Amino acid sequence: MTASPPASVTVRVPGSTSNCGAGFDTLGLALSVHNRVTLTRSPGAGPQPERPADARATDMVSDTTAAFLAATGLAPEGFAFRIDGEVPPARGLGSSVTVIAGVLAGLNVLRGAGLSRERLVALATQLEGHPDNASAGILGGFCVSRCDPATGAYLDTIRVVIPSDLIFVVVSPESEMLTKAARGVLPASLPYFDAVRSINSASYLVAAFATGQFDRLRHAVADFMHEPYRLPSIPGARAAIDAGCAAGALTGWLSGSGSSVLCVCRRGDVAAVSAAMSAAFTQAGLPSVARALTADNEGLRIE
Repeated sequence: MTASPPASVTVRVPGSTSNCGAGFDTLGLALSVHNRVTLTRSPGAGPQPERPADARATDMVSDTTAAFLAATGLAPEGFAFRIDGEVPPARGLGSSVTVIAGVLAGLNVLRGAGLSRERLVALATQLEGHPDNASAGILGGFCVSRCDPATGAYLDTIRVVIPSDLIFVVVSPESEMLTKAARGVLPASLPYFDAVRSINSASYLVAAFATGQFDRLRHAVADFMHEPYRLPSIPGARAAIDAGCAAGALTGWLSGSGSSVLCVCRRGDVAAVSAAMSAAFTQAGLPSVARALTADNEGLRIE
């Protein structure tokens, strides 16, 4: 006998760092900072925020619900939603994917749709426009995602499990950076050899993660695709990455479109790296929050 779908479901989704230097719209890594999305059946035909604090996400939840219904052919049903957790919005840590993936996975359970995780990634990619955070948030680990070069549709992901002794120090200044605005500063074209140098950097970083040769990450990130255009708009960001590396980090990058920056280090270097990065933002006149995180290799989880 098949069990009836539950009346309520909570989905825990990790935040993530994307691009990882030169892996623009391709590389993503899930981190040990999470949001929880709770969906509860309710009368009506659409999503309703459970609390006033959730109302700002209503448009995103509505768009996600519409995409889920279009993919499954199911009729609308009412539900209330609540979002809790630690992933700060508009800081380059995949907060939008935590909501999108949480709603998709929650509806998948409530409606008994049976969509695979890969299908959830495809739907989240469709909504986000790129697969880096979507694959990391749903699948976990370090993700290298592939899209159809003609249509941009998600195809698949190769993921790598990252050990817990590798620490990702994320420092987030108290300033938001909306992805749409950050994409607006990117150039329409790149010098040919800037693209070549970025391919070299991204390929080497993927090889280091895939083989576990983490010491080879030292100074491995050299991006010419997006960081030169985005970092100048975040006071202290470039200095924070450089300070973290000088204090012992292996490498560092702008997390997503910012405003957070991230450095990769060994556990024994966390305190020095975190202090150096935070001091760079303080010197630039921006208060910041530092987090020492590990990789989340599980991805989203139904609780």
